[in-house]
Amino acid sequence: MVTWIVVAVVVSAFVVLGLAARPVLVRLPRLRRAALRLQQRQQQAESLLAGATALQGRAEVMQRTLATTEQRLTIIKAKRGQ
Repeated sequence: MVTWIVVAVVVSAFVVLGLAARPVLVRLPRLRRAALRLQQRQQQAESLLAGATALQGRAEVMQRTLATTEQRLTIIKAKRGQ
């Protein structure tokens, strides 16, 4: 008699565990697709970051070139005025 009670408790515990795990197992494919999309977005963000860093470097070089050009222009204007 005690054996049947123990078996019933164990079986009912497995049934409850299965019912609790079912929603998670059903969502796994959607979660996997969402994780893949997030990884793709991360790769895109890293690519954009690399491009932005390169663009910033070019902008700094152009700014230095502009400053040099302005200095040369000032010198040329000063020489013409003399």
